[in-house]
Amino acid sequence: MSAPKLVIFDCDGVLVDTENLANRRLAEWLSGAGFATTFEYCRKHFSGRSMASVQKEIEAATDVRLGADFVDRWNAGLPDLFAHGVEAIPHVREFIEKVRGAGIAYCVASSARVSKMHITLGQTGLLPLFEHAMFSSTMVGRGKPFPDLFLYAAKTMGFAPADCIVIEDSVAGTQAGIAAGMRVFSYHADPYSDPHDLEEAGGILFDDMRELAGLVPIS
Repeated sequence: MSAPKLVIFDCDGVLVDTENLANRRLAEWLSGAGFATTFEYCRKHFSGRSMASVQKEIEAATDVRLGADFVDRWNAGLPDLFAHGVEAIPHVREFIEKVRGAGIAYCVASSARVSKMHITLGQTGLLPLFEHAMFSSTMVGRGKPFPDLFLYAAKTMGFAPADCIVIEDSVAGTQAGIAAGMRVFSYHADPYSDPHDLEEAGGILFDDMRELAGLVPIS
């Protein structure tokens, strides 16, 4: 396996631990709007997805209407939600530093808006490492599991898809990376992740960020 020229990091669940906080609130909001659901369901089906795609899916499949301002209300509540409880994923900073030290380009590409990444990466102290290159699904026509976001990030950074690797934790994100023609490393330390589905989607599995330096040739 050749060394990558660009490492693309997902944000939520890969750099920062936000999925539990976010999906607890999402379950409350959706249930309150008439879509009876649970934290566990949201954690499994909506992790790694944009709120716009979640709303579109629910409204296409049911009579529930979340409102034209649903996404805006969601984003407006994020600073409060993440004010006290966001931590960096264990050992991810060390891997980022290894990538930087090897002179390999890297960026973050997330379903989240850049404003949310500023909050969560800011809370964990990782923001200075990524301010140079932050990509959001709001910048492309289709979010994950479509490849648009990763292809856009690679093109903007100046690299061919085959020279890129993706670090993901969701099935949708893994599918997006594979569809983009990139190698995907799928992190499954979270108890709600599904290693079988990640592997089926084409991901190379790992459950400790310290493993990545051995899996990815970066020097």
